[in-house]
Parts: sequence; C-alpha cells; structure tokens
Amino acid sequence: MNNTLKPFVLIFIMGSLLAVSSLARLVHAASNDALAPKSQVTDALALPLHTVTIATVSLEQSLLFYRDGMGLTVEGPLKIASELKQAQQTLWGMPEDLDWDTYRLYRKGVDNAIQIRLLVLSKPMPSIHDSWDSRELGPFSLGFPNTDTVALDKHIRKVGFGALNTLESYPIPRPDGSSYQIDETIFNAPDFNHGVAITRGNGMAQLGPTDESGLGGPAYSAQVITDSESQLSFYTQVLGLEIRSDRVFKSAGDKGAMNLPNGTEFRFAIVYSKGATTGHMLFVDFHNIQPIKPKNRPSLPNLGLGMWSFPVRSLQTVLDNAKAYKTEIVSVKESISDPLIGTVDVATLRAPNGFLIEVFEVQE
Repeated sequence: MNNTLKPFVLIFIMGSLLAVSSLARLVHAASNDALAPKSQVTDALALPLHTVTIATVSLEQSLLFYRDGMGLTVEGPLKIASELKQAQQTLWGMPEDLDWDTYRLYRKGVDNAIQIRLLVLSKPMPSIHDSWDSRELGPFSLGFPNTDTVALDKHIRKVGFGALNTLESYPIPRPDGSSYQIDETIFNAPDFNHGVAITRGNGMAQLGPTDESGLGGPAYSAQVITDSESQLSFYTQVLGLEIRSDRVFKSAGDKGAMNLPNGTEFRFAIVYSKGATTGHMLFVDFHNIQPIKPKNRPSLPNLGLGMWSFPVRSLQTVLDNAKAYKTEIVSVKESISDPLIGTVDVATLRAPNGFLIEVFEVQE
C-alpha cells in the first residue's frame, strides 16, 4: 500500500469502528430500556399523541404556568373561521351559547413535542376535577421531560405554583437488573391539572427530546382510571396503540411525588403508538384504595384537560374499530381546516370513561 494513503485508510477504518461502536451502544441502550419500541412505526394506526386540549377561564394563570414556568411558546388568539368553530361545536359537544378564544402553546425547536390547544371560554363551566388530589379519577397530567428537574422545581415554585409534594428521586429497574434514577415533581397547574417535571438519569434517554436549554415536552399525558382492562382495550383495539410497560407499583406514600396514602398499590400501564419513542400515555389504576369520583364528566366543555387528539393513518379503520368495540362516536367524519392540526378529515369518540378523543387522518 502506498504509504501516503495509510493515514487516510487508518482514519477511515477508525471512523468505521467508532460508528459501529456507537451503533452498538445505541442498540444496547435501547434493549436495556423497558420503554423501547416493540414494533415498527409502519405498523401504527394512531400516531403519537399530537394535541392536548385544555379549557380554562383564566388565561393569565395558564400562561404563567405553561409559558413562564415550563417555557412554552404561545401563539394566539388564533383566527378561527366561523365554519371551523361551528364544526368544532359539533365535534367537541360544545354548547351553542358558549364561545372561546383559541391559543396554541408549544415547545419551540422540538417538533414532535405535544402541543396544547388552550380554549379560553367566554363563561365559566363545571370543572373536570374538584381538587389536585392524586386519587381523583380522570385526566391527570402533562409530562415535561427535562435534564434538570432540581432546577426546574425551584423555578416553578418561584413562579408561584405549588406541588403535590417535594421532589422525589427513586430507582426504576432496567431489563438487565440494574436501575436508573428518576427525579420527579408533580406541580399543581391551573384548572386542577398537574404538570410533571421529570428527569431520567444514569445515561437514560429522556422521555422526549429537549431543547438547547434542556427543557422538553409536553411528551406524555396521564389519567387515573378504573376498570383498566376495558380502558386499555379501547386504546389498543380501537386506536391500535401498544402497551409498552405494565407493572404494579407500591407508592412511596406521603414521601412520594403523588402524595398518596402509605402502602398504596396501583397498576401503572404505559401506552405508546407503535414504533414511537414519545407522545405516550400513562394510566394509573389503584388496587387497594378507593379513588375519588369527580362530579363532572372528564371532557370538554368542562374546565381542565378535556381531550386528546391523535393523527391516524386511516380514519375509516378507526371508526370501524369503534363500531366493533361499541365505542360512543360523538361526531362522524368532518372535513375541516384547523390551524393546529391542518386541513384534515376528523371525527371524535369517547373512551370508556367518557374522555373525549379526537382523531384526524394524515397523509404520509
């Protein structure tokens, strides 16, 4: 070999070895993460959770928490055509005498984070929740992965929001028998919602991508449910999602982030779109304590987190699945042009607990 070529060949070989080594580390890391995909993106019917809709009458408090606290960017009020608002009244079951302004809250620079559709209502409505108590049934939280929950915890409290408890740090087991640390605080967000600051340590990827300052999300949303078999069957059979993790946990009680009674056990299921690594859902079903049942339906137009919106590859397939599963269909297909989800065909369903689900067809 020509001596003048040897350095270049060695650089090429070393680079290839480094690339293989990096790939091996990535494969090992994924295989050692219980939340790694179990299937392919091409297998998905419903794609990752795209939009969460929150109804409020307090724009100021909402912006204080989500913009000033969690660092989201705000657009609005958005221009909503009268035709679109009429369609949304049908799709979402909104009363004819109720008006609203629409705002978009999102993580700038993180394209696959969940966006918030904030509806600022023209008059007060009943509240989905009566308190921030972790035992209340219904939509529970939005999760904000970040690289330093200790710092974010201090910041949110300085902005003026409390939490269910102090920051909790706890180990989570990995498939190989080792564990990694979670740092988590569950904040009391406006309208009896919760905003969760969460960091995965020990080299684990965060639960969603973060921006340059280490802030991410929303990356997931959670609910407290009963009859979890029926609930989870809806998400897997109607929307084609997959259960990625399904465990029974024992709460840290009054020292834990959820601030539950000591000795509380609950089923904790994590549901993803097939092949996805973010945009997932968490479901908590208590085993040995009685949950609290709020007075009002967990759905728009009631105040709080009232709807999840999913892009789907085939709206007709979802509607066919819904009929076979005997799901309540609130509104059959509507064609709309929406500044948050685009020009799409859309329909709405109810999960078994009455929670509103919006599905819209995307072309890839």
